Amino acid sequence: MSTTTIRLADELKARIAAAAARSGKSSHAFILDALSDMVERSELDEELHRIADKRWAALQRTGESVAWEDAAAYLKARAAGQKPRRPLARRLGP
Repeated sequence: MSTTTIRLADELKARIAAAAARSGKSSHAFILDALSDMVERSELDEELHRIADKRWAALQRTGESVAWEDAAAYLKARAAGQKPRRPLARRLGP
């Protein structure tokens, strides 16, 4: 395990200490959790962008997509506990 030094403004350090105390953690543990959460969020954002870029490229290549009405109906049925068939992609537009 390595050590990293960070400089914190006094006000931020006090806010971290107070938030850590409220959560029953040490300031150190609170900072580690916060850093871990931010790294995970960044990684998830990167994955989301990778998937979105891949899907955008497929849409541009094929011109096929799922109509909003079909997607909304599918999601509504799933939210109601049903197991609907996935809507099929089709060429959209004029």
